[in-house]
Amino acid sequence: MKNGISIGLLGFGTVGKGVAEILHQHEQDLRHKLGAEATIKRVLIKDKHKERITTLDPSVFTTDINEILTDPSLDIVVEVMGGIEEARAAIEKALKAGKQVVTANKDVMAEFGHGLMELADEQKCDLFYEASVAGGIPIIRTLQDGLASDRITSLMGIVNGTTNFILTKMKKENMTYEAALAEATRLGYAEADPSADVDGLDAARKMVILSSLAYSTVVDLGDVRVRGMKEIRDGDLELAAQFGYTMKMLGSSKSDDSGIEVAVEPVLLADSHPLASVNNEFNAVYIHGDAVGETMLYGPGAGSLPTATSVVSDIMAACRNLQLGVNGKRDHAAQHERVLKPDADCHANYFYRVLVKDEVGVLTRVTAVFSNQGASLRSVLQHPVETGGNAELILLTHRISRQQHLDVLRNLDGMADVISHYRMEGEESA
Repeated sequence: MKNGISIGLLGFGTVGKGVAEILHQHEQDLRHKLGAEATIKRVLIKDKHKERITTLDPSVFTTDINEILTDPSLDIVVEVMGGIEEARAAIEKALKAGKQVVTANKDVMAEFGHGLMELADEQKCDLFYEASVAGGIPIIRTLQDGLASDRITSLMGIVNGTTNFILTKMKKENMTYEAALAEATRLGYAEADPSADVDGLDAARKMVILSSLAYSTVVDLGDVRVRGMKEIRDGDLELAAQFGYTMKMLGSSKSDDSGIEVAVEPVLLADSHPLASVNNEFNAVYIHGDAVGETMLYGPGAGSLPTATSVVSDIMAACRNLQLGVNGKRDHAAQHERVLKPDADCHANYFYRVLVKDEVGVLTRVTAVFSNQGASLRSVLQHPVETGGNAELILLTHRISRQQHLDVLRNLDGMADVISHYRMEGEESA
């Protein structure tokens, strides 16, 4: 057994500082749990002259990444510098050098994770990535270990704190989208360029990681149907509330004998569903398994110390494996070939908000569109509007296929102006 384990840290931003802080403050506890001392020996930074408040000795800092990747004395490399190409190359080089690797990089793991895991298997090294999804929530380890004996059939989650914060402000404080986004930016929940969040790309990358694990297959980013929250219209949240629903930007995936489906989009979620009460910047993932039934993990999805907690948990796992001499013993090969469900096999309830001419027979013509596609309606409501000569219709369906939904939208074109439409989840309806 090793008396001391040496760590090289790539990046010293928000998460990197949190990792160093936890390793320092919990030093005695970690030594007791590991039977050895885990110490940061080298840290990659961009600017050596920048003043830093840290307990680390200034001599550990370097601007040369190769001083870390090629240092034979380092046992574990922790990648928390962000970005894609440089981070991917660093992880690859560290694995080829026989080092254990921990990363918090969802972008790299979503786009290159399968290849990197294969490389880790070949090199008999560990590659851990708990912090790549949902910050401080131990969702990766739950899927890999806690629910390993079960067959996961679906998972649904709020995996982006920025969009959840925005929607919470829009609902609870009646903020506009623009005002809520500005508040999220001011508080540091949103980046200067929030497009990856509000357009759904960030959540899509996380769903690639979770779905690949949940169903033991290879899910690619292009397999995810993505629809951003910019399509949410004024009044949609209020209308949803009238029917007992809450708007959430959800990542969801399902698996059955016909294949898998993965999506990220604004969804109307029944108020009775546990995810509907997850507010502000918090994340949660709701899992259904054949044996366990329904379970949910909830917690902070970002932030220095929550995310660093997941990183340090991975560091501890790598340390334990080093102590036992079992690094790289887990086989990460996918069990199942990826089969994507056709739209005809993807089912849900749907909400439509349409603007039509207020004239005799228009309701009959609109409902006939649904009837012709075999889409059964469970509710039709005329909503008053001030626009002269027009009427607004709200239509809710029973369960229909996504193909039926798309056909309805196509056939409404020219007859009605579809203001908005959403999938509905969380309430079983015939």
